[in-house]
This record gives sequence, C-alpha cells and structure tokens, in this order.
Amino acid sequence: MPGLLRGVARTAVVAGTATAVSNRVSRRQAGRWAQQDVAATERYAPPPATAPAPPAPGDDMSSKIAQLKELGRLKEEGILTEEEFAAQKSRILAS
Repeated sequence: MPGLLRGVARTAVVAGTATAVSNRVSRRQAGRWAQQDVAATERYAPPPATAPAPPAPGDDMSSKIAQLKELGRLKEEGILTEEEFAAQKSRILAS
C-alpha cells in the first residue's frame, strides 16, 4: 500500500507542476499577444479626424431652407406641435 500511495502522490505533484507551468505559459503568451495588438493598433490607427470646413455662405442658406422644409413636413404630418414648430423655426433662423 505505501508504494501505491507514493505513486499517487508523485502523479499529483507532476500534474500540479504541469498545470502551473501551462498556466504561466498561457498568461505570458496572452500578454505578448496583447502587446502586439496594441502595437498594431497604434501602427495602423487612422489619423485623427479634422474639423469639417465651415460651409460657404450660400451653403448655409440652402441648409437652413432644407431644415425649414423638413420642419414644415414634420408639422404637416402632426409630429410637431405648433409651439415646437415655432421654437425650432426661430432656432434655425437665429443660427
């Protein structure tokens, strides 16, 4: 019986050691892959977005007209009340 117990104990130690080594290798690989992902992301990241150019004076008026037409359509469909329509219209015209 003592020989059997010694064999079981040895097997448990070997299995525990193998599991610990395997876990350490997995964590190390995951760390390396994470570093590679960060490096690749930094290398291939798109350039920072720039602010859009301000619209030309003629474009500003045409965009206001388009907004007012859309606002009128929403009012006709009953989506906007008269008060909401007036408030949005004055906001558009003031800008």
